[in-house]
Amino acid sequence: MELLFELPRQLKELLRLDRGEDIKYCVPYDIAEDGSLGEAGYIVVTPRRLFITAGNQLAYEWKLEELEKIKCEPLVNNGILLVKEYKQDYEKRVARFTMHHLTRISFAAKGAERLRDKNYRPVNAKEREKTCLKCGRALPGTKKCPKCDGRLVTVTKFWNLVKDYKLGLLLMFLFSGGTTILNLYIPEYQKHYVDNILKTKSGTAQDVLTFVGVMLALTIALVIAEVLKNWWFVSLGARLCMDIRRKMYHKIQELSLSFITDKRPGELMNRVSQDTRMIQRFMQECFGHMFSCIITMVGAIAIMLSMNVTMTLVSVVFLPIVFIISTAFRKNIHKRFHLQWVKSDKINSSLQDVISGMRVVKSFGKEQEESEKFDQLSEEFAAVQQRNEIFWASLYPVLTFVMSMGIYFVLYLGGRNVLGGEMTVGTLMQFSAYAWMLYGPLGWMTHLPRMITQMVTSLERICDVLDEEPLIINKENAIDHEIKGDVEFKNVSFGYRSYEPVLEKIDLKVKRGEMIGLVGASGTGKSTMINLIMHLYEVDDGELLIDGHNINDLNIEKYHSQLGVVLQETFLFSGTIYNNIRFAKPDATEEEIIRASKMANAHDFICKTPDGYNTYVGEHGHNLSGG
Repeated sequence: MELLFELPRQLKELLRLDRGEDIKYCVPYDIAEDGSLGEAGYIVVTPRRLFITAGNQLAYEWKLEELEKIKCEPLVNNGILLVKEYKQDYEKRVARFTMHHLTRISFAAKGAERLRDKNYRPVNAKEREKTCLKCGRALPGTKKCPKCDGRLVTVTKFWNLVKDYKLGLLLMFLFSGGTTILNLYIPEYQKHYVDNILKTKSGTAQDVLTFVGVMLALTIALVIAEVLKNWWFVSLGARLCMDIRRKMYHKIQELSLSFITDKRPGELMNRVSQDTRMIQRFMQECFGHMFSCIITMVGAIAIMLSMNVTMTLVSVVFLPIVFIISTAFRKNIHKRFHLQWVKSDKINSSLQDVISGMRVVKSFGKEQEESEKFDQLSEEFAAVQQRNEIFWASLYPVLTFVMSMGIYFVLYLGGRNVLGGEMTVGTLMQFSAYAWMLYGPLGWMTHLPRMITQMVTSLERICDVLDEEPLIINKENAIDHEIKGDVEFKNVSFGYRSYEPVLEKIDLKVKRGEMIGLVGASGTGKSTMINLIMHLYEVDDGELLIDGHNINDLNIEKYHSQLGVVLQETFLFSGTIYNNIRFAKPDATEEEIIRASKMANAHDFICKTPDGYNTYVGEHGHNLSGG
């Protein structure tokens, strides 16, 4: 998230910064003192001072050492920035803003407090932008704006996904080129037969048989080439889809827990399954055929120009109109299909939630209520899908009709030329065949905006996952440490949201071998402390030490391999009890598994199940009792 905006020059002059006093944080706020919305001012933080501007004026200025508290507080649909001076016994509201700026300003406030305490480590703004900083458009669940990125970036992303299949793409182009050349040759052979044999009536039955045989051979060759081409398209698309799906799954496993919890399960499932399937469909049904269409159109136009320039120009005179219509509706098509994707995500997330929690739904008799919720989501999705399909079903015939208008002028001019002796019947047939060869691919390519829009939307969502950098990674010289058991929290602060701290300045020491209990009301941070010790999240401030080592300096894989945890919520994977027990240690021996079960007082219970340790438990362990 951006925390250093460009401060207007006239405002920067008002600050009168000292030499070497750089601006560390500069964020806007958007509610003025009179309650009006707009660019109200800026919150500016340097290593020594805090400034608040209002309009074109400097409203407040403090030295950081004078401030006891700099706090961002959420209200209803807005937030406020509060400061408290050491010499005062009250907090002062100095800026007000919409929820759009709440997270950003809370990070700036946290950064200001760090600088006040002589902690110059910059704030890690882990939250994502909700809107594009350049154009203001809402981001489609991604870090980058598709509009501002431009087409070249999209092409680069697509190439990065398919570049490992260069040989496959080359074969795809060769197959496409071969079938196209065969298609372009057939009208030439037909013209020769009509003009030299049928029209002159000089041929024999053998000539007719030869023509039929050649046409049959060409058709069979064309069919074989098409089958091979389609087979290769399907094979390449399936392998590419498998590779992308594998990369996404592995990437999700690597990403920090904060990224996973930020998304609904159904949304991530959609990205792994449906979005990868959309790329597969694009490769199989669009990419290769698009190349064939381009070769066919270029070849047909080149031959038509060599035959009759005037008739060629007449045949393509309506194409600019089709291009203008397609361009005009392109943005509309993108918005429509993005909304359809959002509705699809909601349906899948709802379905995943209800099915995984079916026992709870039935226990409280909420089947009807959940069905009504799902019906509502289904109706919304169906309505969007129906509008999109009706829109496209109405637009496509219009484009096809406008595009093929040229053939009627071709037939008219060609007929006049034949009657005037300027063109033979065979030549007119050949020209008409090439005209239809031109219109066929063009008609197919009118579908292209829709297919490309769907592919680009899926590509953005896939690359958003693949390009995400995990927040918790091993340092270069990470320590492979054997845990002894000393744990220390040193002035630790942490919050899942920047403006809602869960732990603030916690100091705690636990020596190896000690057993302690954390007692407190729900939401006070007991589980959060365990999450930090498990290194599922990084602390915002302070240090968490394991045996005197900062937890960030330890090798993550080595550290996790030595941890054991009993979660608040029991979770079992679909499989046998045996496999669930050895989940954290796949190479565990049978003796180790039985010993662990006895330590957990589970061995006797497991032995009483129908198949003992080989008893199959369903997802979340729904085949077992909660106890």
